[in-house]
Amino acid sequence: MDALRSTELAGEPWGLSDATVGELLAARAASDGDFPYCREGGRTVTVAELDRESNRVANALAQLGARKGDRVALMLANSVEHFILFFALAKLGACNVSVNVHLRGDSLAHVLRDADPALVVADAEHGDELAALLPSLAVRSVIWRNPRDGLAGVDFASLLAHGIADAIPAQVRPEDMTAIIYTSGTTGMPKGVMLTDKMLRVSAWAAARECAARDGDVLHMWEPLYHIGGAEVLILAVQKRVTLALVPRLRVSRLWAEAREYGATHIHFLGGILGLLLAQPARPDDRDHCVRVAWGGGCPEHVWKAFEERFGVQIHDAYGMTECSSFATQNLDGVAGSIGKALPYLDLTIVGEDGSALGPDQPGEIRMREKVPGILTAGYWRNPEATAEVLRDGELRTGDLACVDRHGYFRYLGRKKDSVRRRGENISAAEVEQVLDEHPDVVESAVIGVRNDLADEDVKAVIRPRPGAALDALALVKWCEGRLAYFQVPRFVEFVEDFPRTPSQRVRKEALSRDTGNCWDLERSGYELKRQR
Repeated sequence: MDALRSTELAGEPWGLSDATVGELLAARAASDGDFPYCREGGRTVTVAELDRESNRVANALAQLGARKGDRVALMLANSVEHFILFFALAKLGACNVSVNVHLRGDSLAHVLRDADPALVVADAEHGDELAALLPSLAVRSVIWRNPRDGLAGVDFASLLAHGIADAIPAQVRPEDMTAIIYTSGTTGMPKGVMLTDKMLRVSAWAAARECAARDGDVLHMWEPLYHIGGAEVLILAVQKRVTLALVPRLRVSRLWAEAREYGATHIHFLGGILGLLLAQPARPDDRDHCVRVAWGGGCPEHVWKAFEERFGVQIHDAYGMTECSSFATQNLDGVAGSIGKALPYLDLTIVGEDGSALGPDQPGEIRMREKVPGILTAGYWRNPEATAEVLRDGELRTGDLACVDRHGYFRYLGRKKDSVRRRGENISAAEVEQVLDEHPDVVESAVIGVRNDLADEDVKAVIRPRPGAALDALALVKWCEGRLAYFQVPRFVEFVEDFPRTPSQRVRKEALSRDTGNCWDLERSGYELKRQR
């Protein structure tokens, strides 16, 4: 057992105990087995059923040759069966590699070849994509959910029908690597973050802390399990007496109806989701629901109060990364625009370009150190170069910019590399996006740099307008003119219906077009910025 120096952590029996994920489920099933773990449509699964069925699947996987430490790739949509498989792998001590179900071609090939799984479990709809890759992998067994003709392998239903429902005698330890989550970075190929059983439990403890979970709460769950935001919620519902309301995917237009249907007390947000909900037409029943808390990360300050006032929901914002057990800071106090204070088991510092610590309100890079061992990842799977770049001398270099005030509240300022170099000036994309997003007809924006003939960059703003709004590019530039330095004002404006996104709903800026031929162009418009006249 780790020596805990925090009163808050010492009083918490789940997150940092020696009991593994599988042991927690078994203990909960023995003491509270009839409690509803999750609901999916008209189906309810109790904690005891989840424990028993995950034992069956773990025994069936062992019979197929799966061993502790084996990597098992999952390419599955969210479902009760996926939940059962998640806990079966945790009990077996196998390493869960959940693959983004939207990957195709080279991106999918990269993840599977990098992970080098012993087994693959997939929905049959991915059969054609996987069939081209499986011959190049050293896979011992392929298991299909809802199989169809022409797919060679094992039917997942046979795992659920396995005759042995007793606990499997695997010796899983808290420090064992039990998951690899491929980060959906905005540049380059994904990197596999190595996660231990302990890190997953800590992430769930922190998620429960951020959403202020109470006995009997119902969590609306859309998060994919190939993102740590989904995996942690599965464990949270074992640690706490809450029920998961499982929906197929995030559907903004259906979210409030789903919340009412399930009696959800919590909704989860990432990226621009709250802005998208605000952009929906106002309805008389906007407050006709049981939702108490919207929890997640990435709520802009201008959205915060408007969302709370319209829907009657308290916002809890946070910041973190898969590499630090999901959460690093949490804002439970309602300080709009802040990502909150550091978690009790992490030490966060804001540093300048030379690596020296900065004072209050000075912008710099976020760096992290553990106060309790085992919170930070050991690195990226089979990628020592990327590991060495991010982890140095026990410190996690996040590449994220922030500042912290004298009360310990952090404010996120964007990615260190997410800037535009124009006329000798460094322009923060996040700073320009904040101004654009405050426009009443803008749902979401993304700012990128595009090369020009001067071997320099110009600012391009990609805008998702409010549905039905007649948003004019020149009017938008004039809006920016009074709120930004002249060199920060976008030259190019492009309107889009939506953005390409990562699993965590961040905009994939590397996928945005750098072409300017069809964009509105300030220089061609004839309008001259006032500060340049």
